[in-house]
Amino acid sequence: MNDKIIAYQGVEGAYSHLACKNAFPKSISIACESFEDAMKLVKNKTVDFAMIPVENSTAGRVEEIYRLIPKSSLFIVSEHFEPVNHCLLGIKGSKIKDIKYVGSHPQALAQCYRNIINLNLIAVAKFDTAGSAKEISTKNDKKYASIASKLAANLYGLEILKEHFGDLKGNVTRFIILSRENTIPKYEKDKEYITSLIFHVRDIPAALYKALGGFATNSVNLLKLESYSMAGSLQVSRFHIDIEAHPKEKKLKLAIDELNYFAKEIKYLGVYKKHEGRENYKLL
Repeated sequence: MNDKIIAYQGVEGAYSHLACKNAFPKSISIACESFEDAMKLVKNKTVDFAMIPVENSTAGRVEEIYRLIPKSSLFIVSEHFEPVNHCLLGIKGSKIKDIKYVGSHPQALAQCYRNIINLNLIAVAKFDTAGSAKEISTKNDKKYASIASKLAANLYGLEILKEHFGDLKGNVTRFIILSRENTIPKYEKDKEYITSLIFHVRDIPAALYKALGGFATNSVNLLKLESYSMAGSLQVSRFHIDIEAHPKEKKLKLAIDELNYFAKEIKYLGVYKKHEGRENYKLL
C-alpha cells in the first residue's frame, strides 16, 4: 500500500495522520473534516484508501463508524494498531508552571484527567487533538497548552513539556483500512486472518443464539461482536462480527452455513491478515 494516497479524519498531526505515516511511510496522507468525507474520497476514486479508527483501549468503540460502514460500499483490507502517546504541548520557551489552560478533544482530556487535575489546569474541550495544537501555535501565549501527539508538536513548532501525559499506560487505537476493491488475501495455513461481516437476525425465538451457535460447534473464534440499532428504530437488529478465520477454511464455511439459516442480509465487509502485533494489545 506504499506510494498510495490515504484519507483520514482530522487535521495534520492527528493520531489518524500518525497512523497513516507509521503504517504506510511512503504514502500520501489527505486530511478530511469527517469520517464520511474520508470514505467518500475513496468511493469517488480521489484516494486509494481511508484510515478509520474503530476502537480505543481506553474509550471503547467509535460508534459512528459502525453506523457508517453498513451504508458504505467499501471493504476492509487491513487493520493497524497505533499506540496513543498523549503529550502536553506548549509554545516554544514555555514551562509547565506557565500553563493555566489546556485544550484537546474531550476523549484526550478524559484520558489525561488525573494529570490535568494534579497540575491545577483548566481543561478546554476542542474539536480534535491536533486542532488544539495548531490553535495554541497561533496564540503565542504561554498560558495555553494542548494535549496532542509528538507529530503535532513537530508540525506546529511546539515544545513537548511532558510525554506520556495520559493517566493509563498501554493506550492504543485500532484502525481499519478501507478500499473500493474487495481484495481477499490468498489463504496460507501458517497465517492468521480475520473475516468481518454484518447481518440481521430473523424474527424467531433465540435467533442470535442460534445464529452464533455454528461458530461454537465448529470451533471458530469470534474476536468481536457489536450490536446497534437501525436508523428510525430502537430495536437492536444489526450485528457486526469479526471472525478469526479465512473463508477458505472448512470450519468457517460450516459456521456460515448455519448463520445463513438463522440470519438475513449477510454482508461481507472484508477478509484481511490479522495484525502481527494484535496480541500485544488489549481492547475493550
